[in-house]
Formats: sequence, C-alpha cells, structure tokens
Amino acid sequence: MEKWIGLLGVGENAWKISASFQIWRFAFAPNPRASQPPPVIDRYTLPEMSSIWTEQRKYEIWLEIEVLACESMARLGVIPLEDAQTIREKARFEVAEIEEIERRTHHDVIAFLENVASYVGPAARWMHQGMTSSDVLDTTLAVQMGQASDLLIKDLKDLLVVLGRRANEFKFTPMIGRSHGIHAEPITFGLKLALMYDEFRRGLERLEGIQSRIRVGKLSGAVGTHAHLDPVVEEEVCAKLGLKAALLSTQVIQRDRHAEFQTTLAIIGSSVDRWATEFRHLQRTEVLEVEEFFSAGQKGSSAMPHKRNPITGEKLSGLARLLRSNAMAALENVPLWHERDISHSSVERVIMPDSTILLNYMLVTLRKLVDRLLVYPENMERNMKITKGLYFSQSVLLELTRRGLERKAAYEAVQRAAMKTWQGEVSLQDNLAAEPDVASVLSWEEIERLCSLSVHFQHVDGTFAKLGLQ
Repeated sequence: MEKWIGLLGVGENAWKISASFQIWRFAFAPNPRASQPPPVIDRYTLPEMSSIWTEQRKYEIWLEIEVLACESMARLGVIPLEDAQTIREKARFEVAEIEEIERRTHHDVIAFLENVASYVGPAARWMHQGMTSSDVLDTTLAVQMGQASDLLIKDLKDLLVVLGRRANEFKFTPMIGRSHGIHAEPITFGLKLALMYDEFRRGLERLEGIQSRIRVGKLSGAVGTHAHLDPVVEEEVCAKLGLKAALLSTQVIQRDRHAEFQTTLAIIGSSVDRWATEFRHLQRTEVLEVEEFFSAGQKGSSAMPHKRNPITGEKLSGLARLLRSNAMAALENVPLWHERDISHSSVERVIMPDSTILLNYMLVTLRKLVDRLLVYPENMERNMKITKGLYFSQSVLLELTRRGLERKAAYEAVQRAAMKTWQGEVSLQDNLAAEPDVASVLSWEEIERLCSLSVHFQHVDGTFAKLGLQ
C-alpha cells in the first residue's frame, strides 16, 4: 500500500486529496501555464482554493487514477504485475507537452495518455484499459469538489466564530428594528448578528450535507455497464481517492449532484449578499449605525475626498450574482442526452472553479468585514429617538386588550396617539396619556412601564442559549 501511495517515487511534498488519501506532487520543471489560476481573475482568487483547480493539479489526479486502476487490475490478474509496477515507477507528464499534443488531437485525455506513454514505454498499453474519458474527468472533478468543499467548510466555521464573538459583544446593545425600511420595534444589534450566525450555520449544514453526494467517482466504462472493467477496480480506485463509487452511472456521473452543489454555493452566496446589503443600509449617512472599517490611506472616491463608501459589501453583493447565475447553468446541465452528451463539460470547466473560488473569497472577506465592523451604539440610540417612542405602540395595544378593551377600539386609540406623534413634537407616551380611551384604562406609571426596552429584551438570553452562543 505504501509504495502505491508514493506516486512515481520522485516527489517529496505530499498534498491532501481527502481525509483518507494523499497524492504526491511531481518534481517537474516549473511550467508557467501549469500554475496559472483558473478562469476567475486574480482580484478575487485566494491561493489555497486556486491551487485545487490548476492544470498541474488536475493532471496529477488524472495520473493517479490511471495508475491506481492499473495496480487494481494487476491484483486481479488482468494485467501483468511487473507492468503495473513499471507504470507506477515511470509514469509522469509535462503540461506543456500535453497542450502541444492536444493542438493536434483536439482531445485532452488522449493528449494526456500519449504524453504519459512517452515516459512509461510499452507497459503504457494497459493504461485506460476498459475506461472512458469521463471515468477520469468525473472522478477527478469529485476529488476537486470534495477538497474545495473542505476549504469552504473551514471558511464557514471561521466566520461563525467571529459572528458568535461579535453577537455576544453587542448582545444588549439596543437598536431599532425595521420592516419595510421603517422603524418597527426595538431589537439589539447582538440579536441581528445572532440571526446572521444562525443563517450561516444552516449554510454549513447544507454544505456538509452535500459532501457525501459529490464525493462520488466512477470507472464504469463507455455507458456505465463495467463491460470491460471489473467493478472491483472502480471500488478500489475510488476508495483510495477518498470517494464512494457510484451505485450506477452512465458515461458520466449524473449532474443532479453537481447542480445541488452549485445551488448550495449559490444559497450561501445569497446569504453573504443578504448581510452585505444589511450592513450597506446601516452605513447610509442618515443611519450610520455601523460602518465598514476604513483604513489609513484608504480612498473612497476619486472626485470627493470626504467619501467612506461600503465598497466591500457592494463587491460581495455583486459576486453573489455570479454564483446565482452559475447555479442556473448547473441546473441546465442536468438534462443530458441519453447516456451522455458533452454540453455540460465546457460549462463546468468555468463554473466549478469560479464558484468555489468566488465563495472562498466572499466568506473570507465577509469574516474580515464583520471582525473589523465599526459599530456606533450612540447612533443607534439617536435613531431610536427620532420616532419619539412610536415603537412602543404594540405593547400598549396588547395591554389595553388584556384589560378588557375591544381590540378595534384599542387599536384606533393607540393609532390616534401615534399619528399625533408622527405629526408633532410630543412623545408617544405623552400622547397616549392624553388619549381618553387609553387614560381611562392605564395610569401614567403603567404607560411608562409599557414604554420601556425591558419588555422587548426579556428573552434575549434565552435566544442566545438556544443558538449555543452562551
């Protein structure tokens, strides 16, 4: 087993494919194109995720699949053991050479196999025995999606740590809650961040849930019947790659798996967008309850030196649109012709690297945004005073009905006081005390008690406890 893991015996640095398998990097001469990042521009690309999708990494996985298949066939007595050993010892590739061959063959897998065979020699005739291109492509994609999701799961967990800390920091910091953009009732900024925590915890659960359905490989041949390759080979190769073998496949693994993965990424991205939008609204000059960190030397506008714009949140909202569009493309990939057509392939070469790279960037960026978010409790208090206590209207309404007043009459009495408050300078509490239908039921002291924040925050501790934030 150990010698099979040491692919080619020429590499010293191992890199992780999955929790159960390690594949070796090759000591090849540097190739600029081999290390180029995938389609997403450098601006939104972080190195660790990008490395999963390079051409070099892809061909390394292709080679390991082919070598492992030969070793499995040798154990079954299908091919000579010495040839499998030769393949393990001599197999290698050069990205530039593969690209040169592909310009002639117009087929990347054939170009790859031809390049590897030039190093292996006669024993290479056993490589790709009974396999079709998608056996290599889809199994490799499963490895890459699995590794990418591992990184995204880590990103989500890191984000949750920051959210939990900041939620507790502002657990009882009062602010106005808004519905339709209008002052509603008081909440705390800690509750807002706790809600964010709960949403991204669901995102984590979704991503962890899809992992078992995307870590699926296949080596079942041209139409999935294992006509020329024993199913044992598929089971052994997938197990060594940290994958499960598909129970049944066609020429490809069915694309509902990939669509579910992409839609999961899009949902998480939309959650990023939701909270980026929230912080952007709270940063508006008229509100200014929170603000993105503005570093020394940072500039907000080429024309207006005073500007401090929520550019990070705006960027995150924009990138979320790409994730949603990629999810739509993945859904379009599900209905392939018969046992397979190739219409999904070109799409996935773009959207799989793009979506995982983008979400990685978005989650890391959002974590930094929340971690350094400037919070202004004094402005939250100022904004609450704007409506002169209108947000206590429901507390008084409910107490009036508990005291026996018919709901319609109670509602209209409180509303009359509220409309006077909207249009004048007097607080809701004073207008309520001057409203006969209210004053006949409630004393000033009772109205004052109802117009207090304690009514609204009595269950904050319990909510945090349910979320595990205490």
